[in-house]
Amino acid sequence: MLVPVLKKLVRSLTVLLVVSFSTFVLMYGNGPGIARAVLGTNAKESDVKAETAKLGLDDSLMVQYGRWIKGVVTGNLGDSFFTGQSVSSALASRVPVTLTLIVLSILLTVVVSVLVGVTAAVRGGWVDRVVQFLAVLGAAVPPFIIAIGLVFAFAVSVRMFPATGYVSPDQSPSGWLESVTLPVVALLVGSVANAASQFRGAVLDTLSQDFVRTLRARGIPESQVIFRHVLRSAAGPGLIALSLQTVGLIGGAVIIEQVFALPGLGDLSNTSAQKGDVPIVMGCVLVTIVIVLVVNVLGDLAVAALNPKARKR
Repeated sequence: MLVPVLKKLVRSLTVLLVVSFSTFVLMYGNGPGIARAVLGTNAKESDVKAETAKLGLDDSLMVQYGRWIKGVVTGNLGDSFFTGQSVSSALASRVPVTLTLIVLSILLTVVVSVLVGVTAAVRGGWVDRVVQFLAVLGAAVPPFIIAIGLVFAFAVSVRMFPATGYVSPDQSPSGWLESVTLPVVALLVGSVANAASQFRGAVLDTLSQDFVRTLRARGIPESQVIFRHVLRSAAGPGLIALSLQTVGLIGGAVIIEQVFALPGLGDLSNTSAQKGDVPIVMGCVLVTIVIVLVVNVLGDLAVAALNPKARKR
């Protein structure tokens, strides 16, 4: 078990280096252009050259990337070109908000999609048709449309939840729960529909296997057959689909944060990209890559725990 885990970690580290380097080249490829954005469009050429040297943008990209990687290892991601604030402190105040949306969405997606997918596969009928319809609807309707509809329904008309803003759990646990409920539900609609459809298909395929008929012939209760044997075999494809949805959840969270005015990575990356604050943008990219890789590794480990054959990969 240890060797496959090490292989997954090495692969993840390789992906991190490749993606971060590619992004770094795109972001830092034009040093004078970055310096001019910092100084303003009317800056003199001599001032631009001086600012380029001051920011270390006159070094080769490999040297700059090596310096950035060293900073990542030591926890120093540099400072903002515009405000002078350290990237680490800027991320520290924003990452928890985005992580809250993503983690809650993933956990709730797992629970709800398993229950709905298994019910649709076992009972069929109208439940199955509703799940398939919701899967198509969830894939077709963008999260921000769902978010706007939720705001009108539960924040404007009924006034059950706040329309915008974020409350830290340190300030008020109940206020925090109210502030994240609608954003999480907006993300859940699409992710649960797709994941439930995946679990439904995997459970239907497993129910047709010979070992299920054997278990039923031995008189094992149906609930044990479904939840102890069928779900264990069908969980692999569903977990893989969930891990692949992480990228979509992060992208959806960025948009949802804009709709609900949440101070997360979405707002930070959008504002920094518009200004051309490259260090902040690179910090946001790094956090995003790490979140995706961590979820994928955990998904692979969960699949390996459920399926011994997957441990050898």
